[in-house]
Amino acid sequence: MALYAPLTTLLAVVALAAIPTALGLIVVALRPEPVGGLRAGRHLPSVRHPLAWAWVVATAATASSLYLSDVVGLVPCLFCWYQRIAMYPLVVILGVGTLRGDAGVWRYALPVAAIGILFSAYHVALQFQPTLDVGACTSGVPCSARYLAVFGFVSIPFMAGAAFLSIIALLLLVRRMA
Repeated sequence: MALYAPLTTLLAVVALAAIPTALGLIVVALRPEPVGGLRAGRHLPSVRHPLAWAWVVATAATASSLYLSDVVGLVPCLFCWYQRIAMYPLVVILGVGTLRGDAGVWRYALPVAAIGILFSAYHVALQFQPTLDVGACTSGVPCSARYLAVFGFVSIPFMAGAAFLSIIALLLLVRRMA
């Protein structure tokens, strides 16, 4: 753990900071429309900015998961793979949406991120309460195992959940701006 401890600590701090930030963005994105509205050109320069940030989050999460598995050697469990299956396409979807300035990309990316956060939430719950396992993790690496627990509770699925939450918040902001 010594070799990747600084990286995982940095990722844990970013994940912990991302959660209240994302929740604040969700409140802004879902509140009733104020006079003048929240539209590009009035309050925010362009929908490309939150799309680009969502792409950065998805890219960082993807790169981090690949680093932890391919460089550090941590073997992903079944639910880690499900989260990867949800995260990896977001890099392409959000990247293309950002390049094209397509605000409508939220319609495609939001369901994928929502599925990903559901897997992350269940996986975190499973790590704290292994009896919740419904038999999906019967072979290979157990899903209840934690390779790391930064600050005693921030695990890899927790970080993935923070990334999905951030992407969801940014996509709701894009939806609001469109």
